[in-house]
Amino acid sequence: MINLGKLHDCKHVFGFFAQQLTYPEKLDFHPSVMEELLDSADPAYESVRTYWTIMHEYSIEEIEELYVQTFDFQAKSTLYMTYYKFEDGRERGQMLARLKETYEMFGLGIEGSELSDYLPLMCEFLYAAPWLGREKEAAESLNLMMAVMEDGTYHLLKALEKYNSPYAYLVQGLRDTFKACLSQEAATHEHD
Repeated sequence: MINLGKLHDCKHVFGFFAQQLTYPEKLDFHPSVMEELLDSADPAYESVRTYWTIMHEYSIEEIEELYVQTFDFQAKSTLYMTYYKFEDGRERGQMLARLKETYEMFGLGIEGSELSDYLPLMCEFLYAAPWLGREKEAAESLNLMMAVMEDGTYHLLKALEKYNSPYAYLVQGLRDTFKACLSQEAATHEHD
């Protein structure tokens, strides 16, 4: 179960992950971006700092090429979180519909042709959704979304590690943030 208070405290970090997981732009890598959003107390800090240091060794053109090669040309490192479990099966369509309902429940539509399981979109939702004050109705939907993200990023992380990609550090930081948002009870059972 998600601790919705902790999830709310991490909203700004999910905004950072959304930004870093979309097609790169030069401003996304301005030195102040990480400094303004993360501090050393953040659970993702060490992993993200490693990612940030590595990425600053590249030019923006090299980062763009790395992004395309990593996420657009490698099926094993797709940013579509339900693909790992369901590929293109009927169950995936049902899960996409449930995720889309979550966005709509909070008045956030999906623009363009993006699917509801696109990791940057999911991170953006956690950053922008006005669910505080609606915790009771939000709990089930947010638990489902976080479960999909947790499962998908597990497979994504394994692929990124295999490719020796700097994005592995970013995804590890995202997973560390998920863990910090679990309720104490759920975190205890996870270690059993």
